[in-house]
Amino acid sequence: MSLELVTIPCRTDNYAYLVHDAASGQTAVIDVPDAAPILAALKSRGWQLSDILITHHHDDHISGVETLRAATGAMVLGAVADAHRLPPLDYALTEAASFAIGTEKVRVIDVPGHTIGHIAFHFPDSGYAFTADSLMSGGCGRLFEGTPAQMYASLQKLAALPPETLICSGHEYTASNLRFAATLEPGNAQLMSRVEAVAAQRAKGLPTVPVRLQTELDTNPFLRAHLPAVQASVGLPDADPAIVFAEIRARKDRF
Repeated sequence: MSLELVTIPCRTDNYAYLVHDAASGQTAVIDVPDAAPILAALKSRGWQLSDILITHHHDDHISGVETLRAATGAMVLGAVADAHRLPPLDYALTEAASFAIGTEKVRVIDVPGHTIGHIAFHFPDSGYAFTADSLMSGGCGRLFEGTPAQMYASLQKLAALPPETLICSGHEYTASNLRFAATLEPGNAQLMSRVEAVAAQRAKGLPTVPVRLQTELDTNPFLRAHLPAVQASVGLPDADPAIVFAEIRARKDRF
């Protein structure tokens, strides 16, 4: 059975996620923008936190880690490459690392671009991928440290996951991301339908994440740089997709 997934709004537009294995009682959180909403979610469900998984070092993803660790005694896991700028790690992870939540083995994926040490967590049996600020709903993270080539390669890794995978990203940026996407593919019917659906979700105060990878493949321009229509829309017909990606990212930065 899949691990239970809970999406937790934090701060203004951040998300944290809980995954829970009913058989063992093991519960992990992915990123900790704030401790309070996570502690409240745990208490309301009667769950005990066992693991804190960190995707990258930015404050809006780690600021509540020490408070949460002190309150729960949970182990903290993060990238070895970022250990010098993360809260103290109980387990420092590489892409070759493997660990389990309950009986489910978790895959670590290096996804540099937004930051150099950014990692994602793939739960293949449950079909979850926690991508934080690498692949985002309708977009991708800004390149604060990495290069366009690094981010493009990272997104290609994530795009290769099974299409039914639920992409659990770190922010509520979907509406603005899709407004930009629509400037590139105004004739993409699936994109236009998604724009309308997201507007309806936000009008009700509902999160727009997680979202199926197939939806991203159909509508997210950062996963579509290889397509002739997208290449033509940025004036780069038949160009290397990595170059097209870089142009799309530059346009989004100015949007």
